[in-house]
Amino acid sequence: MDIVYINDLKVDTVIGIFDWERRIRQTVSLDLEMAADIRKGAATDHIDDALDYKSISKRLIAFIEESEFQLVETLAEQVAALVLEEFNVPWLRLRLSKPGALRGARDVGVIIERGERS
Repeated sequence: MDIVYINDLKVDTVIGIFDWERRIRQTVSLDLEMAADIRKGAATDHIDDALDYKSISKRLIAFIEESEFQLVETLAEQVAALVLEEFNVPWLRLRLSKPGALRGARDVGVIIERGERS
């Protein structure tokens, strides 16, 4: 199994449980590892034969910017489902963090794995 990754994708969204958080946009950060077989893309040197991380990134930015979840857990599950379903990815590991959410910590968040690893 090969892995295609996106690291530290920052997106502004409405996220949080407090009233003040529902009125502002906060930055979330994503690290995404996705299972892929890169051999065909490497052989043809054509994007149609590869996992297009730019398309994935653009789709995630649009989805997250429009979302208004309360919990990072919910956002993480929805992002994972979107990638698995829309981009035919069999397995992924997602780290979703909310920088500055906890005083004294750089960030807080969740790490999830979904799908089947081959």
